[in-house]
This record gives sequence, structure tokens and C-alpha cells, in this order.
Amino acid sequence: MLSFIGLGISGYKSISDHILEVLNRCKVIYLERFTGFISESDLQELHSLGDRHGCNLTILPVERLFVEDGRVILEQAQLNDIALLTYGDPFVATTLMELYVRAVKSGVEVNVIHAASGITSLIGEAGLHHYKFGRMVTIMSEPISSLSVYNTVFENLLGKNHTLILTEYRKEDSGDPVFLCPNSAFNALLQTEEDFEYNVISKNTFAIVASRIGLPGKKIISGKLGSLIGLPFGHGPHSIIITGPLHFTETEALKTLTQNLDEPIDNNENIQNLSACMIARYVPKARRALENMRVVCRSDDPSDLEILDNAARYIEDAERFLRQGKDETAVLSIGYAEGLVDALRFKKGVDPWEL
Repeated sequence: MLSFIGLGISGYKSISDHILEVLNRCKVIYLERFTGFISESDLQELHSLGDRHGCNLTILPVERLFVEDGRVILEQAQLNDIALLTYGDPFVATTLMELYVRAVKSGVEVNVIHAASGITSLIGEAGLHHYKFGRMVTIMSEPISSLSVYNTVFENLLGKNHTLILTEYRKEDSGDPVFLCPNSAFNALLQTEEDFEYNVISKNTFAIVASRIGLPGKKIISGKLGSLIGLPFGHGPHSIIITGPLHFTETEALKTLTQNLDEPIDNNENIQNLSACMIARYVPKARRALENMRVVCRSDDPSDLEILDNAARYIEDAERFLRQGKDETAVLSIGYAEGLVDALRFKKGVDPWEL
């Protein structure tokens, strides 16, 4: 049998007598330490807890690759009772869910003991409604990671949803835990905004930083990025929430339950869908290039002016289609307009986009 056992968000303090009974029957007990932070002192307390209850608990910490491979765990579970301890609730982590599926498919009997999840706990402690959250995402220290997070926040705001951003947690070769600081995450997202300009993130964006939920010294701070970005958030783990439209009960909860620095605001106010962003960006540029090209073609072939008239109509069509909710057709129309202007650019040997 393979038992997936959640330790909750308070480590060894969440272990019940029932869990101890299950662990006492296990030949091998593994503790994964990559989905959440479990300290050396917590590990020692787990051993001590077993001793106090007459259980001989030999707990083996394992890293991600061991669990992802999973073959040793599954082979042992074919013959003996095996346990896999995890931070929070077991199946929030996709790696553990995949191992669960493999165990069932290979005929291993599976036992699951659920526990509190850090994800649901921090949402509740911030006073937000669980059903108003969109897709969750993790931000890493690599710059490319912020693009995925930026796009996820954008998509969730379009759907009028909140976004939960988990911050990177890893272990150094020395064994010391490293948590990505919320300040670094905010700076990365602001830089991505400069690159893409979809009005997703700014220093006026309202956000929540939840630190050390379930641990001593927990703190939840809410406010605009401009107020949050210079604060010392201390040791991790940290999570960030970018809120969508707030129900009045959520607003009241944020003011009451968090260290609130600024009045909660609606982050959706300046959000437009991608097509609208593209039309807003490209229409002014296309119009300028079109007028520049009219100057170049003023005394030349009348057919050139006719091409420019068609380009102007495509620009008008793009704006009209966008108002009608025909987003894809609007983007195609502005593309046709730019294509006509570019055709004349090659013919005349001038660049109207630079004039």
C-alpha cells in the first residue's frame, strides 16, 4: 500500500493519532521537500513525535527527481506499506497526482489522508472568495518566467478573476532554502509591462502578499505595488495575489484582516482584451504611415492613391469590427491596411513608418 499523507500548513503539529497509526505500519516513510518548505527542526520534531507515541518513525527526505521517477516508491509499495509525506494537501502538486495515477494503474493499493492546503488557507485568511480565482501560476527567478505570469494575470483579469502567484522555492546545495522575494517578482512584472504595454501591471495595481501562512510570524499585507515594492517581507514562503473586481465583503475583509496600506481598487478598470490592445497600438501608427505615404504618392500613379484609400477603409473597418465584438476580424483588417502600406513602401523605396 502507498499512503499519500498531507502534513497541512503547520508541519508536525497537524499530525493526528490516525496518521501516527498509519505511519507506524509503514516499512518506509518518505518526506518530499520540494512542493513546500519543511525545516530540519520540523523533521526532528516528526521523529520526536513518533518516539513520544511509541512509534519508530524512520523518515527519509527525498527531492523532486526521486518522486518524479517514482519507480522505487512503486516497487516498494507492491510489497510493503509505504508512506509519502507532503507539505499541505497531497494532490495540489501535479507531481504527486501523476504518481497517484501511476500507482493505481500498476495495481498498488492507495490510501490518501488529506490536510489543509497553503493555497486555500491563504485565500481564506486574506478574506477573498475562493470561487473568484482564475488560473494559478508560479513566478521563478528566471526573467522569462515573468512573461507567463504576466499573461496569466491578463487572462484572469479579462475573466474578472483574481490571480494567485506562487513564488519560487528551491534548496541550495548547502540545503538552505531560498525563497523568491515579492519585491523581485513585482520588479519583473513591471519590466514585462514596459515591454508589452497591455496595462496589466503598474505601481497602482492592487496586490496582496501573504508570507509564512501557517507558520510563526505569518503576515498578510495589501496595497498598491508602489507601496509594497520597497517593504521587507522577511523569510518565505511568500505568495502574491493580484485581485480582480472585489465584492464589497472582500474589500471589507482586506481592510480588516490584512495590513492594508491603500484603499482596495478594481484592477480591471484599464484592462482591454488583446485585440483591443493591438488595435489601440497599431491604428495610430498605421494612420501616420498612411498620411506619410500620401505625401510621397501625391503626384504619382493614381492607382497608388487608390491603394491608400483602401488601406484607410481597412483601418476604419478594424475599429468598427472591434466595436461590434468581432475581434479577430478587426485584427485581420488592421493587418490588411498595414500590408497595403508596406506594398507601396517597397514600390517607392521609402519607409513611411519612419518618416
